[in-house]
Amino acid sequence: MKITLPSPCKVNLLLNILGREANGYHALETLLQPVPIFDELSIEATGSGIELTCNHPELPVDRGNLVFRAAELFLGSLNKPAGARIRLEKLIPLAAGLGGGSANAAITLRGLNEVFGSPLEPSVLDGQARQLGSDVPFFLQNQPALGTHYGEIITPLPNFPCLRDTSILLIHPGFGVSTAWAYQTLAKHPQSLNGRPGQANEMIQALNTGSLAQAAPHFYNSLEAPVLPKYPLLTLFQRFLLKNGAAIAMMSGSGSTTFALFENSTTAETAHEAFKSHFGSFAWTKLVKLHSSS
Repeated sequence: MKITLPSPCKVNLLLNILGREANGYHALETLLQPVPIFDELSIEATGSGIELTCNHPELPVDRGNLVFRAAELFLGSLNKPAGARIRLEKLIPLAAGLGGGSANAAITLRGLNEVFGSPLEPSVLDGQARQLGSDVPFFLQNQPALGTHYGEIITPLPNFPCLRDTSILLIHPGFGVSTAWAYQTLAKHPQSLNGRPGQANEMIQALNTGSLAQAAPHFYNSLEAPVLPKYPLLTLFQRFLLKNGAAIAMMSGSGSTTFALFENSTTAETAHEAFKSHFGSFAWTKLVKLHSSS
């Protein structure tokens, strides 16, 4: 049996860091929004071993790839000899703050479970996802979600009314930002390192009851504090997009992707063309509608 599955990405509508704990991890609250831009994974069962191939030359095809480690975890829990052949077609940029690699790992777990006849309960898959990374559990489901603790405790949420029929523009500048560096450098920004708890629930209320313009002040990313001063181009992107009709323009995750939300597709398309005309074609850009109808 062979299956082919889409592997989506996400943006953080809110990323509020609540402090660094004694174990070195950062407590946080985040609101995660799935975005319908996809990698593709083809998965089939084999007798033994893991064979991973990928179209992207910079990605390893061994344990350095989360897909490989996800397959190891899954196959190791079957209590019988089993293997997998996996092909990853990578379209989402690397080190982009979009969770592409985390999604690949989650979809690998889901896909292998399907290929092998669903031997693992959802709770077991969730536990494996948490071992692989804090963003991975989010991609085991398809809804917006609240992420707490270190981001790995996921509470799915209904689609946000004020995002219905909005368009989202993603812009990757062609370079990545190290997540580890971004978190380490937060120590120089104590206000952003120690955010006010409760902002996520306030934002959920705003997204459920108001317009996008009314919710706009609640959008926030603690990691912009260390990242934007080092990469001023990202600030220029944000300013340009806001000037050209975006209701929101901010960084997703630890960067380097900028995302902008538009209340209508015409404004979004005009802004997208203006961006390409102004900045040239060096950046990866993608404009899609958020499928947020209730």
